Amino acid sequence: METPEAKAAMSGSGGFAAGFALIKHFKPIGRKELTQEWSAAKQFRPELIIYHPKAIAAPHIAERLGCPGVLASPLPGFTPTREFASPLVPFKSLGPLNRVTHSLMAGSGEAIFRGMVAEWRVSELGLKSRPVRPLRPVATLYAYSPHVLPVPRDWPESVDVTGYWFLDDDQDWGPDAAFSAFLGAREAPVYVGFGSMPGLDPEAMTKVIVEALARVRKRGVLATGGGAIGGRDTSSGHVHFIEGAPHDKLLPLMAACVHHGGAGSTAASLRAGKPTVICPFFGDQLFWGRRVEELGVGPAPIDKKQLTVEELAAAISTATSDLTIARRAKALGADIAAEDGVGRAIAFLQQRGLLPQARAAASA
Repeated sequence: METPEAKAAMSGSGGFAAGFALIKHFKPIGRKELTQEWSAAKQFRPELIIYHPKAIAAPHIAERLGCPGVLASPLPGFTPTREFASPLVPFKSLGPLNRVTHSLMAGSGEAIFRGMVAEWRVSELGLKSRPVRPLRPVATLYAYSPHVLPVPRDWPESVDVTGYWFLDDDQDWGPDAAFSAFLGAREAPVYVGFGSMPGLDPEAMTKVIVEALARVRKRGVLATGGGAIGGRDTSSGHVHFIEGAPHDKLLPLMAACVHHGGAGSTAASLRAGKPTVICPFFGDQLFWGRRVEELGVGPAPIDKKQLTVEELAAAISTATSDLTIARRAKALGADIAAEDGVGRAIAFLQQRGLLPQARAAASA
């Protein structure tokens, strides 16, 4: 992500071809990942594999071990539907072509890395270079809230939308003295952070954020994260910089949240019941930005290439002053907080006889 090609792809300055330039960087990493996944599986011989789509070895390992594989994703896009386009394409809907976008994007990784995977299957798994039949998961779990995105009517029973899978921080985190003083000085600040996203010009990005907050007379907590925000200007008394903090403890202290729209960051700000402003960088982030707007819990997403002081100030003003947005955000947060995504996922797997203990109980 720190390579010039990655920064160009995420900034949009490199055009559509910039994403393909990243393949040369990922292939060596991906080949090591295949070996490491197989090494991990051999250590305990799983009876069930639940895998993220980026764990590209998992379906092949399930074939090798003769165990079922369950795909688990924090975003839709791996089960075709007519109701919306894949979150990985920059279109809300392509009408009758929606189902095709899901199939194309879900199969793109397999197509790009087919040769690498074929060599690995032979050399390490002892299998034929190509599966006899397509490797499909026996079930699919989507770890996001149905309150955020309703379940498509054309999905099969083997797919479940469980609610978010939160891994809350169990450490006794709390703001240090300087941060505590900042939080207690006046009204709750606005959180601004772009997670692991890198930046082409972090100082310029920071200047835009600081000036936008000043323009609407709001204070801000700026998380430097992966580097999109930088150039700590300590002379601005209305902002406070942090490297990062547990979302489950930090975001409830905020008045609103501005972030890149990653699936996890979106889940955290919505569960906290906070109005959300999304400035998408790439991938599925625009998809979540549109959902935030459609749900009425934040303004329209801001194209990062058009992230000006004026645009950001207007979005922050809307997020912090619109009482309807605040009410809807609070209600959605309560709905999400009441869910048990992990518990529902376990129950779903048990109902389908996929968990080892469930199979053992049934056989007994």
